Amino acid sequence: MIPLLASKLILKCLERENVEFVFGYPGGALLPLYEAFRTSPIKHILVRNEQTAPHYASGYARESGRVGVCLATSGPGATNLVTGIATAYLDSIPIVAITGQVDRALIGTDAFQEADITGATAPFTKHSYLVQNAADIPRIIREAFHIASTGRPGPVLIDIPRDVQLENVKTGLTYDKIDIMGYKPNLNGHSGQIKRAIKKIKEATKPVIYAGGGVVLGNAETELLAFAEKNNIPVITSLMGIGGFPEDHPLYCGIVGSHGYKYSNVVMNGADLIINIGARMSNRATSQLTKFEKDTDFVHIDIDPAEIGKNMETNIPIVGDAKTVLSELVQKDTVGDHAGWLAEIETIRSENPLVYDADPPCSDLINPKILFKDMSEMTSDNATVVGDVGLNQIWSALYYRIIKNRRYYTSGGLGTMGYSIPAACGIRFCNLGQT
Repeated sequence: MIPLLASKLILKCLERENVEFVFGYPGGALLPLYEAFRTSPIKHILVRNEQTAPHYASGYARESGRVGVCLATSGPGATNLVTGIATAYLDSIPIVAITGQVDRALIGTDAFQEADITGATAPFTKHSYLVQNAADIPRIIREAFHIASTGRPGPVLIDIPRDVQLENVKTGLTYDKIDIMGYKPNLNGHSGQIKRAIKKIKEATKPVIYAGGGVVLGNAETELLAFAEKNNIPVITSLMGIGGFPEDHPLYCGIVGSHGYKYSNVVMNGADLIINIGARMSNRATSQLTKFEKDTDFVHIDIDPAEIGKNMETNIPIVGDAKTVLSELVQKDTVGDHAGWLAEIETIRSENPLVYDADPPCSDLINPKILFKDMSEMTSDNATVVGDVGLNQIWSALYYRIIKNRRYYTSGGLGTMGYSIPAACGIRFCNLGQT
């Protein structure tokens, strides 16, 4: 077998994962890898600074449904990725961050531009690797992409010392089997828990589906629509769940929480059963809700067992993939009579109308609510909107309608200001060549 420079092997492994773009910024500890880009079909996109690279990768991942990849050099280059990695972690976005590191002999000596990036990012990565042997590169990259994109998606970091990149490796792209001890995401809900949920759904008189980001990430929009329509159950979304259910559908009841619609919170508070699908029940979602603990039954479907019951007591936990579990529920007899509940919801909606406020006090000012309403009427049915953080996030979420094939992305978990422009750039690279 002809020896291959490890830096070139890294790119060969990325090619095997069908990586199209890598978003990065060069530096000394990554120069061997950057030299290898000269002969690779992978397109390197030079970002303005390292802080934006994970956001580029996040936007690309959200739009494409594939793993986004970003690069940064060692030390401050790597630590500049921290906020973007944490942003992806809180929003469950699959990215792989590759960082350069000082030579292996210098690790732990406080060498120039050395930082323990695997330790620094441990709280908000799904997993991280420090490559000590170039022969491990095919296994590590294959595992990293698998971990990032399966189960609950999220970021994985690979830290590669400079001298490892310069090694000659007598290995091929032969690592295909993935068997990671302790990492076996469960897709199918427990049959006993599903039976309990079915019984509870049939008994409920005022059920509500609360759809979170897990519906969007799990591509479960079709299954959610089928389940809601079959059972005539209204649907409320979280901020991250926007786009999981068509907003022009008669069963749609808005966004809940401190920054949601007033009528949505009233509906949620009036429910006797909440079917939570892929939502973490964060403080922004629950601050206006008062009755869950004592008056409401709670079914929680989530692929991440750590989220179930974390923020809200759960009667029936179902660990599983949203698409898979909803597909099974659609096949079951869960239909009940909810006509009275839907009529009550219409009354609630009429008593709590959507208000756009009076005109601004000065004629040359713009009402942001009306701005997003008008944008919603002007843009195409397949538009992607990226909201930044602040009131612009809330205005866009509430007043720009996500219908047809539109998509809405924002930093909902960490609330990272400056997310929107680099994420939108990543989305644009994903859509190159499309009209």
